Amino acid sequence: MPELPEVEVVRAGLERHVLGARITRVDVLHERPVRRDPRGPAGFAAALAGRRIEAARRRGKYLWLPLDNGDALLGHLGMSGQLLVQPPGAADERHLRVRLALDGAAEGRELRFVDQRMFGGLSVSTGGADLPPEIAHIARDPLDPEFDDDAFVAKVRRRQSGVKRQLLDQNLVSGVGNIYADEALWRARLHGERPGDRLTAAQVRELLDHAREVMADALGQGGTSFDALYVNVNGESGYFDRSLHAYGRENEPCDRCGAPIRRVAFMNRSSYFCPVCQPVPRQRRTPVRSVPV
Repeated sequence: MPELPEVEVVRAGLERHVLGARITRVDVLHERPVRRDPRGPAGFAAALAGRRIEAARRRGKYLWLPLDNGDALLGHLGMSGQLLVQPPGAADERHLRVRLALDGAAEGRELRFVDQRMFGGLSVSTGGADLPPEIAHIARDPLDPEFDDDAFVAKVRRRQSGVKRQLLDQNLVSGVGNIYADEALWRARLHGERPGDRLTAAQVRELLDHAREVMADALGQGGTSFDALYVNVNGESGYFDRSLHAYGRENEPCDRCGAPIRRVAFMNRSSYFCPVCQPVPRQRRTPVRSVPV
């Protein structure tokens, strides 16, 4: 699933190509991608027709395009969603789901939502130009200038749950997914099952710094693409996968110590870590209670 760097690359591409464009026509080619819009496909299309795109914004893994009437086009890429900017004459993509014809975009472009697995989707957020209420509960991300480091550190250290599980909690910190959590933990030399309340404030701050670093590095390389499902608005893949130290490298030597990288099951996904640099935490001792005789 695309994480913060991939979604930010798409947002930046939209900002370059569709700002100021007016939506002249909306074609919903499959109902599922607009399932979250209570208006239905026809109402979704009608709510967008004639509106001008004012900006391109992001909160965590969500994107939205503020419109000139105060509403917003809200989108989530899911596992395989793509927002592509194409010339009108370009052939339809195999999994094209929604097409927006734009007037005023460079060279008369179309904005296309392509989604093979259809876990992503689009909707119109009423009054959502500044921040769609549908995603107001999602925390800021580590690259947000208003992210509160002190509050994050305090919350992590109050919880007994493993630190990787906390990194993936979008109500605590948004935008961090499986790939960048594993990479940040590798850089911080921490095992993902290390309980938050057994970390020092300095360790949590260092982990947060590494999360920022790894996502900034990924941004500089266009994100991480393991297949053709993640691409930017021009259909190009990112290449940060060549710089990964832990994720997807099972049995390959650790770049730091040479030990084979291990993979374990985690929340219906996988975690990758170095068993030497990131030792498995000891189990908590259960207090022994005396039983009255």
